[in-house]
Amino acid sequence: MAQLTVRKVRQEVVGALKQRAAANGRSAEAEHRAILHAMLLGEEEGFAVRAAALRRRLRSSVDSADTIRADRDRDDTP
Repeated sequence: MAQLTVRKVRQEVVGALKQRAAANGRSAEAEHRAILHAMLLGEEEGFAVRAAALRRRLRSSVDSADTIRADRDRDDTP
């Protein structure tokens, strides 16, 4: 396996990594590996599934054509 060295990382990023690692019961190095894997290899399908679910949840049952038509009719009446 290859090794990566990341230099010049802001302290608040390192702190957030350590907090996340502790919350997940991993070392900072293991958490870093998990983040890299998820972001580069594993989350694409997960994101697509979550995005589709969000679109379904936000879909409106109101027909905008009816709303526009009613608004036009209202504007046409004196």
